[in-house]
Amino acid sequence: MVSRVQLPPEIQLAQRLAGNEQVTRDRAVRKLRKYIVARTQRAADGFTHDELLKVWKGLFYCMWMQDKPLLQEELGRTISQLIHAFQTTEAQHLFLQAFWQTMNREWTGIDRLRLDKFYMLMRMVLNESLKVLKMQGWEERQIEQLLELLTTEILHPSSQAPHGVKSHFIEIFLEELSKVGAEELTADQNLKFIDPFCRIAARTKDSLVLNNITRGIFETIVEQAPLAIEDLLNELDTQDDDAASDSDESSEGGGRGDTLPGKRSQRPPAGSLCKTEPEAGEEQAGDDRDSGGPVLQFDYEAVANRLFEMASRQSTPSQNRKRLYKVIRKLQDLAGGEDEPMVAFSGSWGLAVLSGKGEKEPSSPGMERKRSRRRRERAHPEVRAEAAEQPGTAERALLQEQPRGRGQRGARQRRRMPHARARAKVPSVQEPEKKKKRRE
Repeated sequence: MVSRVQLPPEIQLAQRLAGNEQVTRDRAVRKLRKYIVARTQRAADGFTHDELLKVWKGLFYCMWMQDKPLLQEELGRTISQLIHAFQTTEAQHLFLQAFWQTMNREWTGIDRLRLDKFYMLMRMVLNESLKVLKMQGWEERQIEQLLELLTTEILHPSSQAPHGVKSHFIEIFLEELSKVGAEELTADQNLKFIDPFCRIAARTKDSLVLNNITRGIFETIVEQAPLAIEDLLNELDTQDDDAASDSDESSEGGGRGDTLPGKRSQRPPAGSLCKTEPEAGEEQAGDDRDSGGPVLQFDYEAVANRLFEMASRQSTPSQNRKRLYKVIRKLQDLAGGEDEPMVAFSGSWGLAVLSGKGEKEPSSPGMERKRSRRRRERAHPEVRAEAAEQPGTAERALLQEQPRGRGQRGARQRRRMPHARARAKVPSVQEPEKKKKRRE
């Protein structure tokens, strides 16, 4: 008898992960987690890149075979949390690299009915990879390694990532980063996270990638600026309240006069965007607002300078430069705020990003006349007719030149009516001559 060849454990697990029975697949996932923990505890017996590719192929088809949305979500969470079973950072990076390479290889074979669960799996794996950085204290070296891996496997022009993988990754990156680290990350760290997108946006020749990065990263930062400013002001208000409460506690028992400064300190400073006691209408507006949690804080001037540094290079295509310069102007408006207030919208509501002084510059008389004309043009027809009857106004000639509809005929059209009738009677003069020719 010929003895059977013993297959490697990775292949055996991959075969069970892609089995037809759900019980077999669930049992294989649990065994895989235990195998990863036991294998990575010893530094000498770490996984190779090829072995992790085989494991991920089994996990991919395990997700492929899973139906029902709730079970898909549970399985996706279980698969994405396997990264925490690895004991070393190098093994975790190999695990992530094998995942993105598997998605790039298998993406074209996914039908439209299964796209949603693999979109969800990509989101969960990215979220767990960012949680690994959070557990490590957002170390600079670890951040650089993860960003280099993601850039090489997804964003770089030489990568094998399809447009679907690139577009979805760009779309969910800031959202997942804000979920994990919005309360801890500083503006400098956030700038480091978006630095690969700045480089790719200035370098790529793919208009689709440029459009996705511009809309999914930079314009999202601009749209979330009111939310970021509001979170910052709320944080400052809470710090002031804490300081005021501490001062009250320290001065407790000093009499009635000692409590007055504490009450004064609760008032917001002049020009503040927040109030300590909102009115009923403001509370209702706050309830209608989208409560999406904290947002990332950015130094808009630093982001604009970094984008300008990349876009102003000679190697940057002109199309990319024009698109990035538009984003740079918006970021400079947010950073400077010296001109008129700029309104940025997030979702269905918006907040005005006020300038430092909060005052508009006085406009010239010519601009006032143009604005008054535009207001009168938008006004009711009776208002326009009354403005036209006033002598010496510039709107009179403008209203006479505008075409009038039915029921709004002016004196000028009534003057033209006799001419129109006279022209209509001209053919009747030639009728006797036609009759003579017929008789002849």
